[in-house]
Amino acid sequence: MITRLLAFAGGIAVLALAVPELASTYLDRREAAPAQAPAPTAAKYASGKAVVLEADRSGHFIGTFRINGRSENGLVDTGASTIAINASAARRFGISVGSLSFDARARTANGIVAAAHVRLDRVEIGGISLKDVDAMVLPDKALSGTLVGMSFLSRLSSYRVADGALHLFR
Repeated sequence: MITRLLAFAGGIAVLALAVPELASTYLDRREAAPAQAPAPTAAKYASGKAVVLEADRSGHFIGTFRINGRSENGLVDTGASTIAINASAARRFGISVGSLSFDARARTANGIVAAAHVRLDRVEIGGISLKDVDAMVLPDKALSGTLVGMSFLSRLSSYRVADGALHLFR
């Protein structure tokens, strides 16, 4: 129990460090260039399914994910320990935000905010599909977009960046 609590607290600490910078960068990019992100392309490889995300003009990898059956653009962030979503997105994904326990704390560009741990039923992109993926819900004012972190990426067989593209392999 203590080990799980320490691991969870460590994840929150990493999230608290990563979310402010990424959220600020993500917000600045969205305000400056409201162009749509390139759609991910799915390809079949001998070792399994793969998705390739091309970097946008800012060098970020944004893809259209399906979370609990709903489409959502997500910024892939290898520095975030979990997927981070705001309360509005959580509601769209069928999560009852009012019943969540916002007992975790995350440091964001808007200061320290309450956060709630949730488990997403399914997270998909292209032909890649994962069940029961950890995530954190933050208030809308603390996070305007969705960050896809290591709770998703670490469950892939591998991922790599090459020639301006992020390759995800399942």
